[in-house]
Amino acid sequence: MGVTTVTDVRPASVSVDGGVLQSLFRSEQGGHEQVVLCQDRGSGLKAVIAIHSTALGPALGGTRFHAYASEEEAVQDALNLSRGMSYKNALAGLDHGGGKAVIIGDPDVIKTEELLLAYGRFVASLGGRYVTACDVGTYVADMDVVARTNKWTTGRSPENGGAGDSSVLTAYGVFQGMRASAQHQWGDPTLRGRKVGIAGVGKVGHHLVEHLLQDGAEVVITDVRAESVERVLTRHPRVTAVADTGALIRTEGLDVYAPCALGGALDDDTVPVLTAKVVCGAANNQLAHPGVEKDLSDRGILYAPDYVVNAGGVIQVADELHGFDFDRCKAKAAKIFDTTLAIFTRAKADGIPPAAAADRLAEARMAEAREAKGAGQA
Repeated sequence: MGVTTVTDVRPASVSVDGGVLQSLFRSEQGGHEQVVLCQDRGSGLKAVIAIHSTALGPALGGTRFHAYASEEEAVQDALNLSRGMSYKNALAGLDHGGGKAVIIGDPDVIKTEELLLAYGRFVASLGGRYVTACDVGTYVADMDVVARTNKWTTGRSPENGGAGDSSVLTAYGVFQGMRASAQHQWGDPTLRGRKVGIAGVGKVGHHLVEHLLQDGAEVVITDVRAESVERVLTRHPRVTAVADTGALIRTEGLDVYAPCALGGALDDDTVPVLTAKVVCGAANNQLAHPGVEKDLSDRGILYAPDYVVNAGGVIQVADELHGFDFDRCKAKAAKIFDTTLAIFTRAKADGIPPAAAADRLAEARMAEAREAKGAGQA
């Protein structure tokens, strides 16, 4: 088992030209406290653990298992995702900083018990600075395995002392953010009669479909996995499906677009052709690069910052550390409605896009925590 720690690095816009270390040290935005490159030859594990901030408390964020095109791409994803977790946890009111891990490889091919146990040992080696959970490609059963070698694991099954699937509250929180978006955009906190397009109906997206149908929305879906689409259509004949995301974002009469798959959904190609007037979805890091939020604003499209509205899951896994109570968590997730509205109000008052307003609010909370720590150590 080998581990390499890289400290004081900067996350965004990672270059893929000069290797991982050059990419880390030459990036221009933000500052990570620690990045750990992990390898276990016996199990085939290759992973990156990125701790962006512990200003508010131990870093908390999920483990993504994905077949990245390169190690550099995996590092970039870990850096971006962990930074997003700092902001998400701050605005969710949690006493946690931001961290994220990625395991490199196709989980359908290389995921084994031995690999997950090795990964757990790496997380444990950080001594509680990073608390892990599920993300794309990892599930409750996986966290049960990881927890056997690492006590700083959440998202476990109820049978193993955990809270179970966090996608339920993630979807609930996104729905609350969507209600707040409707309130701001159309003056009514409901999606009744609105057409909502969901890209990705996997762990979170299919729960979001349920909330929207109950609220009286018309739902259009797409997913790269045909079985995911079929599951929704079989259960809900009123839902319609389109071939791909390109068709979805061009759907006539679309009111809300909900990206619920991987990041980068909003870019220079999608924004100009997007028919929806609101974007609110569960995917992390939806803005492909800085400036996209202004492009959305210039087109009159209201963007609900992803790390604000998709915080229901992290609220749940954070609560698991203190003895999980579903009703308590749901009440906290319901406050995403108020937080989202407050961000829209701040954005309008400051004349900035909602993403910038959310960043300012999160950065202010983290700065206050760092100042308080500094004063306590003085």
